[in-house]
Amino acid sequence: MLRIYQNTYRRTARKAVVYSTKVVCCNHSTLCNITMQPRRKGAGGQWEQHHSRNHEHYLLAGNQARGWTIPPHSRGYGMFVVRILKGALKLRYLVLGGAIGGGVSLSKKYEDWKEGLPDMKWLEDALPQSERWSQFSRNLIEVGSVVKNAIDIAKEDIKSKATVAALGIPVDESRKKYEKLQSQVETLQTEIMNVQIKYQKELEKMEKENRELRQQYLILKTNKKTTAKRIKKSLIDMYSEVLDELSGYDTGYTMADHLPRVVVVGDQSSGKTSVLESIAKARIFPRGSGEMMTRAPVKVTLAEGPYHVAQFRDTDREYDLTKESDLADLRREVEFRMRASVRGGKTVSNEVIAMTVKGPGLQRMVLVDLPGIISTMTVDMASDTKDSIHQMTKHYMSNPNAIILCIQDGSVDAERSNVTDLVMQCDPLGRRTIFVLTKVDLAEELADPERIRKILSGKLFPMKALGYYAVVTGRGRKDDSIEAIRQYEEDFFKNSKLFHRRGVIMPHQVTSRNLSLAVSDRFWKMVRETIEQQADAFKATRFNLETEWKNNFPRLRESGRDELFDKAKGEILDEVVTLSQISAKKWDDALTTKLWEKLSNYVFENIYLPAAQSDSFNTMVDIKLRQWAEQALPAKSVEAGWEALQQEFISLMERAKKAHDHDDVFDQLKAAVVDEAIRRHSWEDKAIDMLRVIQLNTLEDRFVHDKTEWDQAVKFLENSVNAKLAQTEETLAQMFGPGPWTRFAQWKSLTPDQQKRRSVKGELDKILKNDSKHLPSLSYDELTTVRKNLQRDNVEVDTDYIRQTWFPVYRKHFLQQALQRAKDCRKAYYLYTQQGSECEVSCSDVVLFWRIQQVIKVTGNALRQQVINREARRLDKEIKAVLDEFSEDEERKAQLLTGKRVQLAEELIKVRQIQEKLEEFINSLNQEK
Repeated sequence: MLRIYQNTYRRTARKAVVYSTKVVCCNHSTLCNITMQPRRKGAGGQWEQHHSRNHEHYLLAGNQARGWTIPPHSRGYGMFVVRILKGALKLRYLVLGGAIGGGVSLSKKYEDWKEGLPDMKWLEDALPQSERWSQFSRNLIEVGSVVKNAIDIAKEDIKSKATVAALGIPVDESRKKYEKLQSQVETLQTEIMNVQIKYQKELEKMEKENRELRQQYLILKTNKKTTAKRIKKSLIDMYSEVLDELSGYDTGYTMADHLPRVVVVGDQSSGKTSVLESIAKARIFPRGSGEMMTRAPVKVTLAEGPYHVAQFRDTDREYDLTKESDLADLRREVEFRMRASVRGGKTVSNEVIAMTVKGPGLQRMVLVDLPGIISTMTVDMASDTKDSIHQMTKHYMSNPNAIILCIQDGSVDAERSNVTDLVMQCDPLGRRTIFVLTKVDLAEELADPERIRKILSGKLFPMKALGYYAVVTGRGRKDDSIEAIRQYEEDFFKNSKLFHRRGVIMPHQVTSRNLSLAVSDRFWKMVRETIEQQADAFKATRFNLETEWKNNFPRLRESGRDELFDKAKGEILDEVVTLSQISAKKWDDALTTKLWEKLSNYVFENIYLPAAQSDSFNTMVDIKLRQWAEQALPAKSVEAGWEALQQEFISLMERAKKAHDHDDVFDQLKAAVVDEAIRRHSWEDKAIDMLRVIQLNTLEDRFVHDKTEWDQAVKFLENSVNAKLAQTEETLAQMFGPGPWTRFAQWKSLTPDQQKRRSVKGELDKILKNDSKHLPSLSYDELTTVRKNLQRDNVEVDTDYIRQTWFPVYRKHFLQQALQRAKDCRKAYYLYTQQGSECEVSCSDVVLFWRIQQVIKVTGNALRQQVINREARRLDKEIKAVLDEFSEDEERKAQLLTGKRVQLAEELIKVRQIQEKLEEFINSLNQEK
């Protein structure tokens, strides 16, 4: 900005005016000289020049500068104009800057406010378009006009009759007019029916689209949230859970039968299953050509949902009912469950098959489809099939709060019906019965419409009902979809002569949709009237059970089978952990003892005694030991190791029983788990090959290395021989009877066989006395000599009898000699190290038992490492697998966890669960009201 300080004018030689001005530069606050000259001729007073500081200044002079001169008297006017322009320019910049700043701030505020608003785009898709609203309003106006016309015609009909009676108009003319009016009424009824069907279709379509959009919106809304919320259960799902809990309750408790449900009953092949499928909007049940397909009660819970799916109560799989493959799988599963429920040669079963069907537009209710009532049995049915079906049907219908959906086949004579009599017995006043006439399309062709009118008005059967309905459940084609069946039903009733002849039935009495609405309405009405009484009854039952528990188990908590099972599972797994903490010495002792227990008999019978009979003891021992190590020894060692592991684990369980905090309610369960795990467990196969190599290498060593090992081998030989000698003497005692002192002290006597044995023993003792190194078997001459000697004493025996007596007698003699050799070899170690096999004292049997002892030691060490490193963990896995299987088997848990304490706790927990679910359902029901 420049402030004018002094102006001067001068004309150049070229007649150009130079305008010199002294100004104060606001940027420098200094006095600057500016010389201004015109750009071009006729520039309209625009001047330009650069001052000494290279700052460009523009000064606008008015028209008074024309002629290239500014007179001095116009200086004041120019200054005034300049000041006005300067003020205007300042005001423009201020206004412009304020407008721009304010606009930016306002735009930012608007964007923040817009982002804070919720996303309402879903309303544009959820709400119908204007065309749909106009179409919907036109439909309503059309329905209103039709109804108004019908009322006006009816009024005119009444007036015309009154006029005819008053004026005496001829009857024929009035009758013609009446018939004309009647035809108009029928036409109007048909139009009303068509409009109603059209309106219902449009309404269903809009409801379906609205639910789908609502579901999509909920899914999108849920996905946007960081924390997922639990979806609130619907009323029908909650009520179905209450029924499921009651079905698992004590069968002797009849409270479950007092809760409302819709019981579908009818004669076989009357179409009751088709009615249920029409209500569920899916063909979910198997089909048969005259064969009984419904063999067990099927509880179907219908609920509203965004997708048309079905699911069994005890599985997680959902069947998509819009896919034919899933429908086929569902029907096969239903048929499989029905056939699986029939056991013991029965035809029908009381076992309930529970499933849930959800879908758009489904009416909420619980239905039970029962086997059809039969009048004649076939040869492939059980003898009690007819009575079983009657008893089952009466049981479900006798529930005072059950809604009976009585299905009658319209294509057969009404007099052939069996179900109406049963229904009349259970509900004589018809306060909870809804009558359904099926196959009306066939009935129209076969029966008189007047007869159908009587049936649907309740004047043909003696039974009474809340309502009477007519439905068409198909055209007899197995492959028809529910949509095709419903369309056929609507077309039939729209064109049926039942509507065109004196109004046989009313529009609200036909179609499966109207039936579904009526049944659902009655069902919820019954639920609201009775649910409070059931909840009060369960409160009283819970109070009684809690009082009984406090009196019998005041210091214990009510633990059910599941909680007790978890506690027992923890204790068993703790014992498995303790198994791996057993010391190495204890494992070595246990394994060594078990190994010798498994191997001792083979060593004596197949190695020691045969080698003692041969002339070359050591050679025979080497051959026998190698054959043993290559074949039977590794497997027997593994068997011994597994038995030692089993024995140690069982001993740990037994010690746990002696603890002060032991609970005996677990004993049966623990024993079953351990037995099952031990039965399943097997040692690793590669352990046998590893043991074979170790044992063969160990048996190759035939020299005792030091005096300590020699003494241990001698002791091992003595202990083993003494153990065998004790067994042999026990066998001899049984064979020869008690001794003289025992017979005298205990007043016992010898049997004839024992006396004969003693006589034979006396002769055999003489042989051994004469030849102390006798072979293990008797020669023919020796047998003959013994027999002749016994015959002289009047004792008759055969050679086999003598041989049977000889074996234990000789074994005792041999073991006594072996024991004596062991005593002689106890101090012969140094003589053995110097002379070897040529030692004067024969100690080959000591060396044999030393080799066997070394094999047992290295085998026990290898088995101990396998137990600690591998087998204990594998046993732990087996026990966990068994526990997991038992946890899913409710029947087995009920067998293994028994007693009054368990039964009372289970009943109390069950009653609490039922009461809580009832209260939750009642609260939700009251909120819906």
